Amino acid sequence: MANGSRQAAWEFFGAELKRRRENAGITQADLGTRVFVSGGYIGQFEQAIRKPQLDVAQRIDEILQTDGFFERLCRKLIDDRRYAEYFAQAAELERLATKICEFAPALVPGLLQTAGYARAVTLAMNPFASDEYIEDKVSGRLERQGILKDATRPVYWVILHENVLRIPVGGPAVTTEQLDRLAALARERTVLLQVLPYTAGAYPVMTGDLRLMEFEDAPPTVYTEAVYSGNLLDDPAVVKPAHEAYDLLRAAALSPEASLALIESAAEDFRRCTSTT
Repeated sequence: MANGSRQAAWEFFGAELKRRRENAGITQADLGTRVFVSGGYIGQFEQAIRKPQLDVAQRIDEILQTDGFFERLCRKLIDDRRYAEYFAQAAELERLATKICEFAPALVPGLLQTAGYARAVTLAMNPFASDEYIEDKVSGRLERQGILKDATRPVYWVILHENVLRIPVGGPAVTTEQLDRLAALARERTVLLQVLPYTAGAYPVMTGDLRLMEFEDAPPTVYTEAVYSGNLLDDPAVVKPAHEAYDLLRAAALSPEASLALIESAAEDFRRCTSTT
C-alpha cells in the first residue's frame, strides 16, 4: 500500500471512530478513560495524527460495540509487508517524532542504511525469500529515510557499538560504502553519531536495539527490538529508566569527533580489503 493511501486509510479510521463515538454519546475523555488512554490520544486517533495499537482498537470495539470493525481495520493497516508487523507501529511514529535517540549494538540503524547494506541484512534474515520480497523490504527502509531530508526533520542522535563498524555486512565493498555514508551524515550534521568502543566493556541494554522517541503533543515512547520481536511502550515506569540507560551510554561513548575518526578508520580498513581482493 502506498504511503498516501495508507494515510488516507488511517484518516478513514479516525473519521469512523469520531462518528461512531459521537453516535454513542461518548466524549473523547470518557472513551479514553474506558480504553486506558487519555482523551487527547482519542483526539489524535480521530485526526490520524497517532495510530492506535491493536489492543486499543480491540478495546474501542468493545466499548462502542462495533463488532470488531476497528480491530479488523487496524490489522489491515498494520499488515504492510515493507515492515515487520512488530515494527509497523514504530515506523508510523517516527514520522511524527521531534527527537529520536537510538542505540544499535550490531547493525547500522535502518534510517542510515545504504541500499546495498539494507539488501544484505534483509537477505541474511530471509535467505529463501523472492527477489520481489527483498526489494519491497529494501524500498520500505529507504522510503523511511525521507524524514531525515525534511526541513522539519527530527533531532537524531545515534550511538553505535563498535561491533557495527567491524562486521562486514554484504562484504568489504558494501561495508565501506555504508561507513562512508555514516561519516558523510555525521559531517553534514544530519545525525549526531557516537561510537561505544570495545574498551567501554559492559554497557546498559545489552540485549538489543533501543530507540527513544519524543513528540510535540504526546508522551515519549520507548521501542526495543530483539530477534523477530519488538516492544513499543509509553509507560513512564519504562521510559524513565530507558532514558537513564541512554544517558549512561552517552557517557561511555567516544566524543562525536573521536567517533567520526574511528568510523573513517574502519572504512579505510575495509577499503584496503577491497583493493587486495
